[in-house]
Amino acid sequence: MIPNIHDYRALIESALAYSGGTHIFEDVAELVATGRAQFWPAPRGVAITEIVEYPRKKVLHCFLAAGELDQILDMIDSAIKWGRTQDCTSLTLTGRNGWQRVLGNHGFKPVFVTMERGFE
Repeated sequence: MIPNIHDYRALIESALAYSGGTHIFEDVAELVATGRAQFWPAPRGVAITEIVEYPRKKVLHCFLAAGELDQILDMIDSAIKWGRTQDCTSLTLTGRNGWQRVLGNHGFKPVFVTMERGFE
């Protein structure tokens, strides 16, 4: 049976709770359905990536990951391999601060911090 993004709704929504309101589940499902984002399912985890093209660099960017840590970490090599086939030169990730501690052991290093202040 081929995994369906709707089977991962609860996991995806658990990660979206930390997104600052950038997406809801339906937005993510639409991005995947139209091919603008990639769905990486695992038995106990999920990741969503997108290809970002900057003027001088193309990267595979993971903007959502949820589930058991070992499942997510197991996806890294596959994502990098696939990203290379798309002419990406790196894999980036946006997430909570805890990811920095975990992914530092897997060759990731912090490049910048994204912060936001609303216009209350």
